[in-house]
Amino acid sequence: MYDTQPLQRLDTMRLRIEPPGNNSLTGNSTVRGCVGFLIAVALGLTLFSPARAEVAAEQEMRDIAQEAYIYFYPLVTMDVTRKQLINMPAGSGIGGAPNQFDNIRSFPTAEMREVVRPNFDTLYSSAWLDLSQGPVIVTVPNTEGRYFLLPMLDMWSDVFAVPGKRTTGTTGGNYMLVPPGWSGSLPAGVERIAAPTSSVWIIGRTQTNGPKDYDAVHKVQDGYKITPLAQWGKQPLPVAVSRDPTVDVKTPPLEQVNAMPGAQYFAYAAEVMKTNPPHITDQAILARMKRIGIEPGRSFDGAAASPAVKTAIEAAPATALKLMEEELPNMGRSSNGWSMNTDTMGVYGNYYLKRAIIAMVGLGANQPEDAIYPYAVVDSDGKPLDGAGNYILHFDKDQLPPVNAFWSVTMYDAEGFQVANSLNRFAIGDRDALKFNPDGSLDLYIQHADPGADKQANWLPAASGPLGVTMRLYGPKAEVLQGRWSPPAVKRMN
Repeated sequence: MYDTQPLQRLDTMRLRIEPPGNNSLTGNSTVRGCVGFLIAVALGLTLFSPARAEVAAEQEMRDIAQEAYIYFYPLVTMDVTRKQLINMPAGSGIGGAPNQFDNIRSFPTAEMREVVRPNFDTLYSSAWLDLSQGPVIVTVPNTEGRYFLLPMLDMWSDVFAVPGKRTTGTTGGNYMLVPPGWSGSLPAGVERIAAPTSSVWIIGRTQTNGPKDYDAVHKVQDGYKITPLAQWGKQPLPVAVSRDPTVDVKTPPLEQVNAMPGAQYFAYAAEVMKTNPPHITDQAILARMKRIGIEPGRSFDGAAASPAVKTAIEAAPATALKLMEEELPNMGRSSNGWSMNTDTMGVYGNYYLKRAIIAMVGLGANQPEDAIYPYAVVDSDGKPLDGAGNYILHFDKDQLPPVNAFWSVTMYDAEGFQVANSLNRFAIGDRDALKFNPDGSLDLYIQHADPGADKQANWLPAASGPLGVTMRLYGPKAEVLQGRWSPPAVKRMN
């Protein structure tokens, strides 16, 4: 707009003020230039009055504050989660003191409601690393070919390293996590991994082929160890346990974060950023945030901000959360009624909006090369899945899920919880005793009622109401990641 219209208006105004027949004026380029300059100044004052400039500045402050809220969302969520988990007692599954693994030893029961969309393929081993006092060494045992992965997340929720079967193999190893700015030598036989932040979350997963496999998996879990560099090669000292009674360990982290007023939220983020520096590619957003008083390494006091900035930071939580909720359905591609996320997961670059949304709905997401989770949104007729119907998921022989590890389909109710059933079966997949059709194809039966003895081996019991059917692909092959394979549509039979 401003590249054309002002010039056209300026030219019209210039022609009107030139006296007819005054050749000296029309022929003098210097005079015409001065007149044009004066008109341009007058025009600029008209188009960009102080009132309009103030409105534009206020809007820009609101835009920057919303961008900053989204940028900081994973950092704040990770830190609230960290504080809560390290102040929980050991043995809670994903809690306990820093620098030690806490292992989940069995699959959830039908009654468990603490975790939404629990996993029935692997057992978890969680650890929060505190590198503020120096490096720690993570030891991985020989899993003897068993699939495992130990994704390591920085405080911005990016996966920066993944020891596992796909990457480092299953023979075991020792990995020294070093904090930013650390320099020193490594012990023999230890591999260096540079951590972008001083706090790191490891969300380990070990393949578990049903309850009968628990003993073998527990042996692997017991082999996951964390040793401070200063204690390497020595008799390990007990991990010091010091809990902060002021930390809320009952309210879910997401509720705590979403309830923070803007000034509190940004002040919190600024403090966490002091010890967990931004990524090197964040210069642009950091430059914009500086204009509302937020800078790395400095505290933020919303009370000392200008009125425009105060208004902006007060409005940021509501507008940013609304945007995140609106954009959630657009985060994955849709295929055959399934929502697929096969790119920009686990490592987000400058896609801050997606990073924030994933932190909101699935904190700790893997890199897609390790695992992806297609979600059945609608059936083949475009209708939501419901337990009132009987469904079939049919795979042609050459269209079975292409994975390097294993796959499964898990049943949840509308709230994301497992459903009690007569078989005590919450997931079904390629490690079960499935019955294939004579031509090599496979039919899975998704329904509430028992389909009969001849189909029971392939039955995934469903809830009686709305369904949340999720597929898990571990070690997906290239055709999945490149969008050349998608799960077949779920077809309603009645």
